[in-house]
Amino acid sequence: MIIMAIIGLLGSFALSAILTALVRPLALKLGLVSLPRADRYNRSVIPMGGGIAIFGTMLAGIISAMVGFGIVAGRMGLSPADFAARQDELLAMTACASALFILGLWDDKKRLGPLPKLIVQCLVAIAAATLADVRVEFFIENRLATSLLSALWIVLMMNVFNFLDNMDGACAGIAAIVSSILLVAAVLSGQVLVGGLALMFIGVLLGFLVFNFPPARIFMGDAGSLVVGFFIAVLSLRTTYYHQAGSGRWYPVLMPLIALAVPLYDFVSVTTLRLRQGKSPFVGDTQHFSHRLRRRGLTDTQTALTLYLATLGTGLGATFLYQVSLVGAILVFAQTFMILAIVAILEIHVGHDEVPDTTP
Repeated sequence: MIIMAIIGLLGSFALSAILTALVRPLALKLGLVSLPRADRYNRSVIPMGGGIAIFGTMLAGIISAMVGFGIVAGRMGLSPADFAARQDELLAMTACASALFILGLWDDKKRLGPLPKLIVQCLVAIAAATLADVRVEFFIENRLATSLLSALWIVLMMNVFNFLDNMDGACAGIAAIVSSILLVAAVLSGQVLVGGLALMFIGVLLGFLVFNFPPARIFMGDAGSLVVGFFIAVLSLRTTYYHQAGSGRWYPVLMPLIALAVPLYDFVSVTTLRLRQGKSPFVGDTQHFSHRLRRRGLTDTQTALTLYLATLGTGLGATFLYQVSLVGAILVFAQTFMILAIVAILEIHVGHDEVPDTTP
């Protein structure tokens, strides 16, 4: 099992890196590029085909997993009906990711408005919650209620990571860290399929990050960020947290919120700031936490590493949530709050002592 896991991780990493390298010149030829604008951080023309590599690798990985899963299904004790149900769920999940990829690629090329994008996201989220059975089931037995809550979470994650794709290495790096935390949760709860999907996804993100880490040579675009957010939502919803506790404790279900505390904070803070300024929350700008750190004097690399460190700080606490007492859980929540407070203090300080960005 360990050898298969290593092969899956290295294989997805290698394929993602190779596809990213191949897509980059193709994106330049097709004009699929990010041009310098007031609402974007980059000051030079950067290709945006990274989403093609991310989706392509995930698609190849899921197809391979379905084939491999069929070979070992009997050894895992799955009946033909159980195997067919798992296959149908994977196919529905792949169809949803494909729709998001097409939507994102279209937006990267034509710049769609926020409303049609949001409508498609909602439709895909509902399809994922109902057809792919990507639903949360903690404490709620009503299928309609769990489907609606899950669809809302999926839409939220897609937009959180779309917002997070605002600086070199931010979205892919943080997604890889969060996926690693969710992988730990899946392994501890004995979920082979979810763990395998998480492991493959981590490899895909790291392979892309080879070319996206500062200074970025390619961006993922909406074709990548929407797909990344979707798979983060899938992993967080399909991983079992409640049964990990073993004693009926309820707070392990909050593990995704703690692991995702930093990107959620950025999403909420930027959305609030835009609304206060009378702007649409879906119109991009350079008011994210990463941009404020950069204007404070940090380099792009230092900014990315700061974001990674903050995410790791909350994520490490989340990994222990399933096995601690209520007092321990309160300490984990307090630690998360303090990390976010540090982030807020940095933002407030930068806001009072802001200098223009003169990055060439």
